[in-house]
Amino acid sequence: QVQLVESGGGLVQAGGSLRLSCAASGVTFSTRSMGWFRQAPGKEREFVARISWSGSNTDYADSVKGRFTISRDNAKNTVWLQMNSLKPEDTAVYFCAAGRPFSGSSYYTESGYVYWGQGTQVTVSS
Repeated sequence: QVQLVESGGGLVQAGGSLRLSCAASGVTFSTRSMGWFRQAPGKEREFVARISWSGSNTDYADSVKGRFTISRDNAKNTVWLQMNSLKPEDTAVYFCAAGRPFSGSSYYTESGYVYWGQGTQVTVSS
């Protein structure tokens, strides 16, 4: 049974930082790209960041580039999203997702991922 469990969300003031974690089980973690998406109220889910299965390649949405950092530890089956300089517009439910084995195609869309976590709420106050 595949499980992706996010944690680390919460309420933070603008300019603050949070570190999200996603622990994976039941999946061949080290062969899969991992992504973070977010969904704000009334909006569609959008791509935030992704990291290749080896960790050697990362990609970010323009809106978070320079502020967010994605990383992973394949020995721990965990991926993180370090979020700095948070803005009120970063408020959303954040989801982690696992891609297909050895595939990085369509990493910026939901169709590029096969497993999803339940999400963790991030709220940034102004």
